[in-house]
Amino acid sequence: MVSRKDLGSWLTGPDTSGISKYPGERLGLPESGPGSMARAGRRILGICIDWGVALLISNFAFGGNQWATLGVFAIEQILLIGTLGYSIGHRVAGIHVVKLGGGPAGPLAALVRTLLLCLVIPAVIFDPDQRGLHDKAMNTILIRM
Repeated sequence: MVSRKDLGSWLTGPDTSGISKYPGERLGLPESGPGSMARAGRRILGICIDWGVALLISNFAFGGNQWATLGVFAIEQILLIGTLGYSIGHRVAGIHVVKLGGGPAGPLAALVRTLLLCLVIPAVIFDPDQRGLHDKAMNTILIRM
C-alpha cells in the first residue's frame, strides 16, 4: 500500500539542496560581472568569430580547403590562447581562458584544449558549471573579462 509519506516526497520533486544556483558557484566564482563564468552566448559568439577568421584566411591562402580551415583555426587557438589567454573571438566576446586557480592557461593547456575542441564532441558535452570536456581535461575555465 502507498503511504502519504511516499506521495509527499514524489509531489515535492527531487532534492535540489546540493545543486548550485548559477554556473561557477561551486568553483567559487561570482554570479555575474568580471571573473564570472562565460555563458553559452559569449562562448558561441567567440567560436563563430574564430571560425570566420580561419575561414577567411583559408579561402585566401588555401582556396577554401576544409582541412586548411581547421588547421588555421587550431593554430590560432594554440598560439593566442597559449600566449595571451584569449583568441580573437574570445577578445571580441569579452572572455578569456585561465587555469582553475586563476593563473594563465599556458601553451600545453592551449594545445590539448584545442585538439579536443577540434573534435567538437568535448565542446558540446559540458557540466553544470558550463565547462566543456576540453576545459575539464586541462583544468581550465572561460571567464568574463
